[in-house]
Amino acid sequence: MEVAIRTSEEIGYIREAGRIVAACHEQIAQWITPGISTMEINERVEGFILGEQAVPEQKGFKGYPYATCASVNEIVCHGFPSDYRLREGDVVTIDLVVNKDGWMADRGWTYPVGKINRQAAHLLKWSLKSLMAGIEAAWPGSTLGDIGCAVERTVRRGKIGVVRPLVGHGIGREMHEPPDVVHYGVRGEGMRLQKGMVITIEPVCTLGSTGAVFWGEDGWTITSADGSWGAQYEHTLAITAEGPRILTG
Repeated sequence: MEVAIRTSEEIGYIREAGRIVAACHEQIAQWITPGISTMEINERVEGFILGEQAVPEQKGFKGYPYATCASVNEIVCHGFPSDYRLREGDVVTIDLVVNKDGWMADRGWTYPVGKINRQAAHLLKWSLKSLMAGIEAAWPGSTLGDIGCAVERTVRRGKIGVVRPLVGHGIGREMHEPPDVVHYGVRGEGMRLQKGMVITIEPVCTLGSTGAVFWGEDGWTITSADGSWGAQYEHTLAITAEGPRILTG
Protein backbone atom coordinates (compact mmCIF):
# COMPACT_ATOMS: atom_id res chain seq x y z
CA MET A 1 0.00 0.00 0.00
CA GLU A 2 1.67 3.19 -1.21
CA VAL A 3 0.69 6.29 0.72
CA ALA A 4 1.25 9.72 -0.80
CA ILE A 5 3.49 12.13 1.10
CA ARG A 6 2.56 15.67 0.14
CA THR A 7 4.82 18.69 -0.08
CA SER A 8 3.83 21.88 1.71
CA GLU A 9 2.83 23.32 -1.67
CA GLU A 10 0.54 20.38 -2.40
CA ILE A 11 -1.01 20.64 1.06
CA GLY A 12 -1.69 24.27 0.22
CA TYR A 13 -3.68 23.18 -2.84
CA ILE A 14 -5.71 20.77 -0.72
CA ARG A 15 -6.19 23.55 1.82
CA GLU A 16 -7.74 25.73 -0.90
CA ALA A 17 -10.25 22.98 -1.68
CA GLY A 18 -10.80 22.71 2.07
CA ARG A 19 -11.49 26.43 2.30
CA ILE A 20 -14.34 26.02 -0.15
CA VAL A 21 -15.65 23.01 1.78
CA ALA A 22 -15.60 24.95 5.05
CA ALA A 23 -17.27 28.01 3.51
CA CYS A 24 -19.97 25.78 2.03
CA HIS A 25 -20.65 24.18 5.42
CA GLU A 26 -20.98 27.64 6.94
CA GLN A 27 -23.77 28.27 4.46
CA ILE A 28 -25.38 24.88 5.08
CA ALA A 29 -25.61 25.65 8.79
CA GLN A 30 -27.72 28.70 7.88
CA TRP A 31 -29.85 26.90 5.28
CA ILE A 32 -30.90 24.05 7.55
CA THR A 33 -34.26 24.98 9.03
CA PRO A 34 -37.53 23.08 9.35
CA GLY A 35 -39.26 22.88 5.97
CA ILE A 36 -36.24 22.83 3.63
CA SER A 37 -35.83 19.64 1.59
CA THR A 38 -32.55 17.77 1.40
CA MET A 39 -32.71 18.14 -2.41
CA GLU A 40 -32.87 21.92 -2.03
CA ILE A 41 -29.77 21.77 0.16
CA ASN A 42 -28.05 19.59 -2.44
CA GLU A 43 -28.87 22.03 -5.25
CA ARG A 44 -27.62 25.00 -3.22
CA VAL A 45 -24.39 23.16 -2.39
CA GLU A 46 -23.78 22.33 -6.03
CA GLY A 47 -24.38 25.94 -7.02
CA PHE A 48 -22.05 27.19 -4.29
CA ILE A 49 -19.22 24.87 -5.34
CA LEU A 50 -19.58 25.70 -9.04
CA GLY A 51 -19.58 29.38 -8.10
CA GLU A 52 -16.12 28.86 -6.62
CA GLN A 53 -14.91 27.47 -9.99
CA ALA A 54 -14.64 24.05 -8.37
CA VAL A 55 -16.28 20.66 -8.93
CA PRO A 56 -18.64 18.72 -6.62
CA GLU A 57 -16.56 15.54 -6.78
CA GLN A 58 -19.16 13.15 -5.35
CA LYS A 59 -21.46 13.73 -8.33
CA GLY A 60 -20.75 10.90 -10.76
CA PHE A 61 -18.41 9.01 -8.41
CA LYS A 62 -19.10 5.32 -9.14
CA GLY A 63 -22.44 6.43 -10.51
CA TYR A 64 -23.52 8.45 -7.47
CA PRO A 65 -25.95 11.07 -8.87
CA TYR A 66 -25.73 13.98 -6.42
CA ALA A 67 -23.31 16.64 -5.17
CA THR A 68 -23.95 15.69 -1.53
CA CYS A 69 -24.91 12.81 0.67
CA ALA A 70 -27.85 13.80 2.88
CA SER A 71 -28.53 11.37 5.71
CA VAL A 72 -31.49 11.98 8.03
CA ASN A 73 -32.02 10.39 11.48
CA GLU A 74 -31.61 6.57 11.23
CA ILE A 75 -29.98 6.89 7.80
CA VAL A 76 -26.43 7.12 9.06
CA CYS A 77 -24.44 7.53 5.84
CA HIS A 78 -24.68 7.96 2.05
CA GLY A 79 -28.32 9.04 2.06
CA PHE A 80 -29.71 10.37 -1.22
CA PRO A 81 -31.03 13.93 -1.28
CA SER A 82 -34.79 13.86 -1.82
CA ASP A 83 -38.00 15.83 -1.55
CA TYR A 84 -38.13 15.01 2.18
CA ARG A 85 -38.59 18.24 4.10
CA LEU A 86 -36.65 18.45 7.32
CA ARG A 87 -38.74 18.59 10.48
CA GLU A 88 -38.14 20.19 13.85
CA GLY A 89 -36.12 17.72 15.92
CA ASP A 90 -34.47 15.87 13.02
CA VAL A 91 -30.74 15.53 12.60
CA VAL A 92 -29.17 15.55 9.14
CA THR A 93 -25.64 14.81 7.96
CA ILE A 94 -24.45 16.63 4.84
CA ASP A 95 -21.27 15.18 3.32
CA LEU A 96 -19.50 16.81 0.37
CA VAL A 97 -16.21 16.67 -1.50
CA VAL A 98 -14.72 19.59 -3.43
CA ASN A 99 -12.29 19.21 -6.33
CA LYS A 100 -10.40 22.46 -6.87
CA ASP A 101 -7.93 22.32 -9.77
CA GLY A 102 -7.48 18.57 -9.33
CA TRP A 103 -7.06 18.57 -5.53
CA MET A 104 -9.70 17.18 -3.15
CA ALA A 105 -11.01 17.97 0.31
CA ASP A 106 -13.81 16.16 2.14
CA ARG A 107 -16.01 17.02 5.10
CA GLY A 108 -19.26 15.69 6.50
CA TRP A 109 -21.16 17.32 9.36
CA THR A 110 -24.30 16.54 11.33
CA TYR A 111 -26.73 19.39 11.95
CA PRO A 112 -29.66 19.66 14.35
CA VAL A 113 -32.89 20.83 12.77
CA GLY A 114 -34.37 23.36 15.17
CA LYS A 115 -34.60 22.11 18.73
CA ILE A 116 -33.61 18.46 19.17
CA ASN A 117 -34.25 16.13 22.11
CA ARG A 118 -31.69 15.24 24.78
CA GLN A 119 -30.82 11.86 23.26
CA ALA A 120 -30.07 13.40 19.87
CA ALA A 121 -28.04 16.18 21.48
CA HIS A 122 -26.07 13.53 23.41
CA LEU A 123 -25.34 11.67 20.16
CA LEU A 124 -24.10 14.80 18.39
CA LYS A 125 -21.97 15.87 21.35
CA TRP A 126 -20.14 12.56 21.72
CA SER A 127 -19.82 11.95 17.98
CA LEU A 128 -18.03 15.28 17.61
CA LYS A 129 -15.90 14.54 20.66
CA SER A 130 -14.84 11.24 19.04
CA LEU A 131 -13.70 13.03 15.87
CA MET A 132 -11.67 15.56 17.84
CA ALA A 133 -10.09 12.79 19.93
CA GLY A 134 -9.00 11.05 16.74
CA ILE A 135 -7.55 14.26 15.32
CA GLU A 136 -5.62 14.96 18.52
CA ALA A 137 -3.97 11.53 18.18
CA ALA A 138 -2.77 12.19 14.61
CA TRP A 139 0.88 13.18 15.03
CA PRO A 140 3.95 12.11 13.06
CA GLY A 141 5.13 8.82 14.58
CA SER A 142 1.68 7.94 15.91
CA THR A 143 -0.13 4.97 14.38
CA LEU A 144 -3.49 4.44 12.78
CA GLY A 145 -4.26 2.31 15.81
CA ASP A 146 -3.69 5.35 18.03
CA ILE A 147 -6.36 7.25 16.07
CA GLY A 148 -8.81 4.35 16.16
CA CYS A 149 -8.24 3.75 19.86
CA ALA A 150 -8.83 7.41 20.69
CA VAL A 151 -12.09 7.45 18.72
CA GLU A 152 -13.31 4.17 20.18
CA ARG A 153 -12.54 5.11 23.79
CA THR A 154 -14.46 8.36 23.38
CA VAL A 155 -17.44 6.59 21.84
CA ARG A 156 -17.51 4.15 24.74
CA ARG A 157 -17.37 6.98 27.27
CA GLY A 158 -20.41 8.46 25.58
CA LYS A 159 -22.17 5.06 25.59
CA ILE A 160 -22.90 5.25 21.88
CA GLY A 161 -21.83 3.01 18.99
CA VAL A 162 -19.40 3.41 16.10
CA VAL A 163 -20.00 1.89 12.64
CA ARG A 164 -16.87 -0.19 12.11
CA PRO A 165 -17.16 -0.89 8.36
CA LEU A 166 -17.11 2.85 7.52
CA VAL A 167 -13.61 4.29 7.48
CA GLY A 168 -11.64 7.43 6.83
CA HIS A 169 -9.07 7.50 4.05
CA GLY A 170 -6.21 9.25 2.39
CA ILE A 171 -7.16 12.07 0.04
CA GLY A 172 -5.46 14.37 -2.44
CA ARG A 173 -5.53 13.81 -6.18
CA GLU A 174 -8.25 11.18 -5.67
CA MET A 175 -11.21 11.19 -3.32
CA HIS A 176 -10.20 7.88 -1.74
CA GLU A 177 -6.51 7.04 -1.43
CA PRO A 178 -4.58 4.79 0.98
CA PRO A 179 -4.55 4.33 3.88
CA ASP A 180 -7.89 3.27 5.35
CA VAL A 181 -8.40 5.04 8.69
CA VAL A 182 -10.50 2.84 10.96
CA HIS A 183 -12.32 4.21 13.99
CA TYR A 184 -11.37 1.48 16.43
CA GLY A 185 -8.08 -0.16 17.28
CA VAL A 186 -5.16 -0.71 19.61
CA ARG A 187 -2.59 1.91 20.50
CA GLY A 188 0.74 1.37 18.78
CA GLU A 189 -0.66 -0.91 16.06
CA GLY A 190 -0.98 -0.22 12.36
CA MET A 191 0.79 2.10 9.95
CA ARG A 192 2.85 4.93 11.40
CA LEU A 193 1.85 8.42 10.38
CA GLN A 194 4.38 10.53 8.54
CA LYS A 195 4.73 14.24 8.00
CA GLY A 196 3.00 15.12 4.71
CA MET A 197 0.22 12.53 4.88
CA VAL A 198 -3.28 13.90 4.26
CA ILE A 199 -6.20 11.87 5.61
CA THR A 200 -9.80 12.10 6.67
CA ILE A 201 -11.09 11.02 10.06
CA GLU A 202 -14.86 10.51 9.98
CA PRO A 203 -16.46 8.31 12.64
CA VAL A 204 -20.11 7.46 11.99
CA CYS A 205 -21.80 6.94 15.36
CA THR A 206 -25.18 5.64 16.45
CA LEU A 207 -27.29 5.95 19.58
CA GLY A 208 -27.41 2.16 19.57
CA SER A 209 -24.25 0.85 21.20
CA THR A 210 -23.45 -1.84 18.59
CA GLY A 211 -23.09 0.47 15.59
CA ALA A 212 -24.54 -2.29 13.38
CA VAL A 213 -25.94 -1.17 10.02
CA PHE A 214 -27.81 -2.35 6.92
CA TRP A 215 -26.89 -1.45 3.33
CA GLY A 216 -29.89 -0.43 1.22
CA GLU A 217 -30.93 -1.94 -2.07
CA ASP A 218 -29.65 1.14 -3.91
CA GLY A 219 -26.11 0.12 -2.93
CA TRP A 220 -25.46 3.41 -1.15
CA THR A 221 -27.87 4.21 1.66
CA ILE A 222 -26.75 2.86 5.05
CA THR A 223 -29.25 2.62 7.91
CA SER A 224 -28.74 1.66 11.55
CA ALA A 225 -29.78 -1.95 12.14
CA ASP A 226 -31.67 -1.10 15.32
CA GLY A 227 -33.37 2.03 13.99
CA SER A 228 -31.37 4.34 16.26
CA TRP A 229 -30.24 7.70 14.92
CA GLY A 230 -26.77 8.33 13.56
CA ALA A 231 -24.29 11.19 13.32
CA GLN A 232 -21.05 11.76 11.46
CA TYR A 233 -18.38 14.41 11.83
CA GLU A 234 -15.46 14.52 9.41
CA HIS A 235 -12.46 16.67 8.66
CA THR A 236 -9.63 16.46 6.17
CA LEU A 237 -6.29 17.01 7.91
CA ALA A 238 -2.59 17.11 7.18
CA ILE A 239 0.01 15.46 9.38
CA THR A 240 2.64 18.13 10.08
CA ALA A 241 5.67 18.46 12.32
CA GLU A 242 3.55 20.71 14.55
CA GLY A 243 0.77 18.14 14.76
CA PRO A 244 -2.51 17.63 12.94
CA ARG A 245 -3.63 20.57 10.80
CA ILE A 246 -7.34 20.66 9.92
CA LEU A 247 -7.76 21.70 6.28
CA THR A 248 -11.58 21.89 6.16
CA GLY A 249 -12.46 24.15 9.05
